[in-house]
Amino acid sequence: MKLVRYGERCREKPGLIDHEGTLRDLSGEVEDITGATLSPESLGHLAGLDASDLPFVNGEPRFGPPVGRIGKFMCIGLNYADHAAETGLDLPEHPILFMKANSAINGPNDDVVLPRGSRRSDWEVELGVVIGSPAKYVSETDALSHVAGYCVVNDVSERRFQGRLSGQWTKGKSCDTFGPVGPWLVTADEIPDPQNLFLHCAVNGRTMQDGSTRTMVFTVARIIAHLSELFTLHPGDIIATGTPPGVGMGMKPEPVYLKPGDVMELEVEGLGRQRQIVRMEE
Repeated sequence: MKLVRYGERCREKPGLIDHEGTLRDLSGEVEDITGATLSPESLGHLAGLDASDLPFVNGEPRFGPPVGRIGKFMCIGLNYADHAAETGLDLPEHPILFMKANSAINGPNDDVVLPRGSRRSDWEVELGVVIGSPAKYVSETDALSHVAGYCVVNDVSERRFQGRLSGQWTKGKSCDTFGPVGPWLVTADEIPDPQNLFLHCAVNGRTMQDGSTRTMVFTVARIIAHLSELFTLHPGDIIATGTPPGVGMGMKPEPVYLKPGDVMELEVEGLGRQRQIVRMEE
């Protein structure tokens, strides 16, 4: 299934994309797409519905983030060896974890707004993993059974805030609008191998990132198992699993950063596409 949330910001309705690519309304079945909706039982109920019986949604409404009331927004850093090389940093022994503020969460096609003082904002296409059932001390073998589905994440990053304002990376990762998620949540049954997905990011029509989850340092299963040793993963939590090479800070001979008017287009195989226009905060 492809689950979505559509409509005005903070007033999104639940929906799904049927096999014809048509948006159908799920309001008669669930109040919203949240952690509670993502349990195996709830997803089983939704999967059993005849999509043709659900109301057709007219027009082209805005898509919001496909999960509402997200719990933790976790990100894994330096999880592609070639990306670590372009940043000049060593590969980590364990998954690097940082948090992205939930106030950064944005719709997949909403504008990305550069904060005042931003001169080094950057793009990062990533595979997002959405937890569907609680995970604590789970093994790598069992880890993927706790996944509700997958989505596209753009881990937009202000590099000066991230590296030069002292403290953790969270500062440069959490600016408002810096967490586009979606367009939809694709349930795990449709993604049999999350370690074999193509990722792509273009800025102003120029390809910047071409990569594959095959080259992750730590697999999705390893990340979930590791994090579950530290704290409980709850339904509706999102993990952004790292980005392949091609980010702006790694460009040669000089870094390339986002500026007002730029257009980012991102895609993860089987998970849909995002498109954001960049503007500066007034």
